[in-house]
Amino acid sequence: MNIVILSRNSHLYSTQRLIEEGVNRGHKVEVIDPLKCDIIIEKEKPTIYYKDRYLDYVDAIIPRIGASVTFYGCAVVRQFEMMNVFTIVTSDAIQRSRDKLRSLQRLSKAGIGMPKTVFTNYSRDVEEVIEHVGGTPVIIKLLEGTQGLGVVLAETKNAAESVLEAFNGLQARVIVQEFIKEAKGADIRALVVDGHVVGAMKRQGKEGEFRSNLHRGGKAEIIKLNDAELKLAMKASRALKLPVCGVDMLQSARGPLLLEVNSTPGLEGIEGATGKNIAKAIITFIERNK
Repeated sequence: MNIVILSRNSHLYSTQRLIEEGVNRGHKVEVIDPLKCDIIIEKEKPTIYYKDRYLDYVDAIIPRIGASVTFYGCAVVRQFEMMNVFTIVTSDAIQRSRDKLRSLQRLSKAGIGMPKTVFTNYSRDVEEVIEHVGGTPVIIKLLEGTQGLGVVLAETKNAAESVLEAFNGLQARVIVQEFIKEAKGADIRALVVDGHVVGAMKRQGKEGEFRSNLHRGGKAEIIKLNDAELKLAMKASRALKLPVCGVDMLQSARGPLLLEVNSTPGLEGIEGATGKNIAKAIITFIERNK
């Protein structure tokens, strides 16, 4: 098959591993920068032009669309869909997952447990917002934040009010979530491929850090998920129609609680922690669907 990885950086670990496994299995794999694609729209003949050629020979795509280029990246993915090219995640599913509020609303409707969350339209009644999630400490998250950026732990009412007022003043959209103390600065990332969990790791934040992101100095180790955690990961994948995704959850006294679902999860942390060949699982998923 001719497989295209939509990525702005061909040297990233995840991109390199997908190339390696695709080539190992006899496919032709190329990396294309979605921002350098021209989308040509005409009656019954959707096409994409890249550098000096039309991309009319592509069998499947693997979108690795960064959050900062979601709009144009998804437009390119959508155009491939119009050309009947198989994609491991659809443009609609990527956009759903990137909108934290929209995805939490869908996941809540699907009956998935999550920390109590409040979204408000720049409310002046900050005290009431804090009370809705059970009082301080609270987690305050920018809706557009990634890799732990734009996430604040407010331990006191005064701190929470100050942070919320600052974000409101900047007209930055935020959600307020209850703080799950018993998680102790750790979370779980489950990697789902074709609707099944193919690997899971526990990420622990460094000393004094409540965020467990590996980009922020956290450490990861392999973990065996219990039935409730497995069910949550697979249910979240189905609810957002993301057959390939990373599902982040917390271990709490009331069972696993979903944090978010990532439509383009990195492979370096999870392959390193688990020793599992996730890249191969993604390539074989494409093979089964072509």
